[in-house]
Amino acid sequence: MSIIIASLLAAGVLAFILTPLVRSLAFKLGAVDKPNARRVNKVTMPTMGGLAIFIAFNLVNFFILRQQYPPQQLWTLFAAELTIIATGIIDDIYELTPKQKLFGITVAALIVYFFSGIRMTTLTLPFLGTIDLGWFSLPVTLIWILAITNAVNLIDGLDGLAVGVAIIALITSGITGYLFLNVTGTYVSIMMFTLVGSLVGFLPYNFHPAKIYLGDTGALFIGFMISIFSLYGLKNATFITIVIPVIILGVPITDTVYAILRRVLNKKPISQADKHHLHHRLMEIGLSHTQTVLVIYGIALIFSCIALLYPFSNLLGSILLTIATLFGLELFVESIGLVGSQRRPLINWIGRLFKTKNKKNK
Repeated sequence: MSIIIASLLAAGVLAFILTPLVRSLAFKLGAVDKPNARRVNKVTMPTMGGLAIFIAFNLVNFFILRQQYPPQQLWTLFAAELTIIATGIIDDIYELTPKQKLFGITVAALIVYFFSGIRMTTLTLPFLGTIDLGWFSLPVTLIWILAITNAVNLIDGLDGLAVGVAIIALITSGITGYLFLNVTGTYVSIMMFTLVGSLVGFLPYNFHPAKIYLGDTGALFIGFMISIFSLYGLKNATFITIVIPVIILGVPITDTVYAILRRVLNKKPISQADKHHLHHRLMEIGLSHTQTVLVIYGIALIFSCIALLYPFSNLLGSILLTIATLFGLELFVESIGLVGSQRRPLINWIGRLFKTKNKKNK
């Protein structure tokens, strides 16, 4: 615990000191976001802020974990991180296509899979028992990393939004992993809280009104690391160990799933950007920039509290909790029109149900 606290504080201080330096560097390199129809900023903003988080995180990790972390995993994971950071920096300066970014993330995921040995190998499901994934281990692991990395990247649309949601998710993951899921090695928990510290040190510069953006450098790095941390608890995956990280990451995963659904229903390319994400919809119904971010923080906290209930539930309780969560989530999504103001199947069904009941009562 003392090591966790020390690493968290050290990373926080380092990130706080490094961020202004990275801000100056971003201007010099041309890593800036200029105002346009899709962006909320009214002036040119420096991006690439994730570089400060990456440096602070790894400096503390190498100093504290060099004796505890398996050497091969330490260096190969670092190589994967460098691949992600390079992809993000290039995108922040020159703007890559979605396919080019996907290629960079895939290369990083392959490094982790083949050289770090961080992968999903078996899956235990209710009534089916344990399934050896065999060669399916590779595509399943790749899909997991790609999905979570891109999900976090998609919610990086408002000042402090992705950073705050990631802090909440990482703290919850650290608690569940350390106390309940028997995540291999305390070094994983140390790494999680080191990243939390780096994010906390960066947040004062990123919260509204932001002085610097995460950029894809930060959003991709945060999403990638969260996916890697979750895989430590998914090496021998069970229903619970899969559900918990999915619930913890409920905000970015929900936004991503409904963004894909929205684009498919509207016959638009899945990779085509739009202004109908969760934060856009909340602002359209009248919330301010800061209010929107705080509301989404609140939603992330609700997901985290739900995730913490799973280790105390039996199988039936976990299934019922999952169904209740999905039901409540669908009601919320339809009420704010995340897929479209006219697409509200559950609300319409409930409306018809009550109309039928009222008619019978009359």
